[in-house]
Amino acid sequence: MNNKQIYVTQPFLPPLEEFEVYLKDIWETKWVTNNGKYHQELEKALCDYLGVKYLSLFSNGTLALITALQALKITGEVITTPFSFVATAHSIWWNNIKPVFADVEPEYFNLDPDKVEAAITPQTTAIMPVHVYGNPCRVEKLKTIADTYGLKLIYDACHTFDVRINGVPVLNFGDLSVMSFHATKVYHTFEGGAIVCHDPETKKRIDNLKNFGFEDETTVVAPGINAKVNEVQAAMGLLQLKYIDSNLEKRRQIAGRYREGLKGIAGLSYLNDMPGVKHCYSYFPVLIDKHKFGRPRDEVYDQLKKHNIFGRRYFYPLITQFPTYRGLDSAQPGKLPVAEKAAEEVLCLPIYPELEGGQIDQICSILQAG
Repeated sequence: MNNKQIYVTQPFLPPLEEFEVYLKDIWETKWVTNNGKYHQELEKALCDYLGVKYLSLFSNGTLALITALQALKITGEVITTPFSFVATAHSIWWNNIKPVFADVEPEYFNLDPDKVEAAITPQTTAIMPVHVYGNPCRVEKLKTIADTYGLKLIYDACHTFDVRINGVPVLNFGDLSVMSFHATKVYHTFEGGAIVCHDPETKKRIDNLKNFGFEDETTVVAPGINAKVNEVQAAMGLLQLKYIDSNLEKRRQIAGRYREGLKGIAGLSYLNDMPGVKHCYSYFPVLIDKHKFGRPRDEVYDQLKKHNIFGRRYFYPLITQFPTYRGLDSAQPGKLPVAEKAAEEVLCLPIYPELEGGQIDQICSILQAG
């Protein structure tokens, strides 16, 4: 039995001595927050790396989601997915907007555009899809729906870092894309996030909203919040960029090793790469069909824990099964059959750059044994 605990993820931390260089400079300047030089450098560096025009840093992804809805003045109803982390729906609720849940597609568990279109009402003002596990949604179909009905399109891109469709950054689709730089993500700033937009006017509004609504020293133009990134976070983000290409490649190799080690197991399936897509391999989900595999997903989850291997059932329960949401018409049992089935079958296996080959093989062996 493995005595070392293996978690679903582990943050990459660069050499401490490299981070200390930034910390010493911060200590000397005593400029620790409020749009410091590292904050400014990181926004530019991320725009260059990700291939986007405008990016506004946030202290976390949830505040970025909340602010994105504020920036576009969304009201009424927003159609979103039940198959995500709760922050997606929470951001809608916090803005006093009604979330309307639509079912997902069976291939990659992203919002089903046909179900989205069927859920539109006169109160609908926006669609908030999630690129689940970093696999892009059907962006062209969703754009057509949004344009046809005059809706805003805000992507929760928190699983997505430098994902591209035929060379085009996925962050460039929609009116806004929201990112998370939490420590569990492919790229992190300890805690953090960002909103990607396409014009300077929108960026200015977003920047005002995340800083109490201040436009200048004495002018408050909106009821903003405090969602700024401090210099320590920004410094970590700059240093992470130095290693991101290597870390993405390691994740790609780990996914390939899993696929090789798990192929042919009855009742166990996994997601393959999408054609034409550059992936970031933020998660490695497998699906357990209890009838064909011989045991339900939860028993497999518990069996791995006995070996000190801690996967996660992302996303179980569905958002619609939490008390806050289950009273909504769109959240009633049986209305979201594809998402409900996925939530009962999915198990995300450990994946992070420093995961060792022997550990991957051990996980595969346990799953092969059934």
